Amino acid sequence: MQNFKILGPNETGKGILIEYDAGYVSPNEFSNDRIIKENMNVSDHSKPFEFYAVLQKYDTPNRNGRIYPEKILKREADNYTKNYIKRGTSLSELNHPESSLIDLDRVSHIITEMWWDKNVLLGKLRLLTSPGFHERGIVSTKGDQAANLLRQGVTLGISSRGVGSLKKRGEQNEVQEDFELICFDLVSSPSTPGAYLFQDEKDRYKYEENLQEEKELKSQRDASASIDLMKKLTDYLSK
Repeated sequence: MQNFKILGPNETGKGILIEYDAGYVSPNEFSNDRIIKENMNVSDHSKPFEFYAVLQKYDTPNRNGRIYPEKILKREADNYTKNYIKRGTSLSELNHPESSLIDLDRVSHIITEMWWDKNVLLGKLRLLTSPGFHERGIVSTKGDQAANLLRQGVTLGISSRGVGSLKKRGEQNEVQEDFELICFDLVSSPSTPGAYLFQDEKDRYKYEENLQEEKELKSQRDASASIDLMKKLTDYLSK
């Protein structure tokens, strides 16, 4: 596969489209406290570590300012199911690498199912854990590492990786026809709203996020910080 550069959140052109981590998400916001409590129950090493997740959404802006059109995302989801899931090669990594290639040394999980619910692409994944982790809790693979993080209450999200072009459409960057989906990596905080791991398929709605509300809160915090800085500067100059 040809080498491409990684496109940043506000860049256009052709390159690797990875949905960068959105940064720290407070446990008090977006129901993350529920995710943490749920994942702490994952303590039985004898059973497969299987989770559901929101993988992507079409026609929905994400935190990187990108939109995946319905036609393109549905096409790539169909191709991924036929060419990867059904062949047992739907491997993904723990964290996004700076490459369009999947490194077997970094593989942590496999996507086992995908399906649509309106504009939301849902999926099921299985962590690729080792016998040593199941028998003795020894962490020796990326799958073990992910499972151990979840077992200790760490929140994990999921994020797509692909290659393609972006073009500006209004305030957003739209993914173009040449987009090729590569995989879905595990990340600390996803750019797609609500794209976290959960064990009960019915719990999906607990993790929904409102980006507009989040944007407004950030704007309020930035404004408050700016006012506080100006006050400190005024106080300093008046001395």
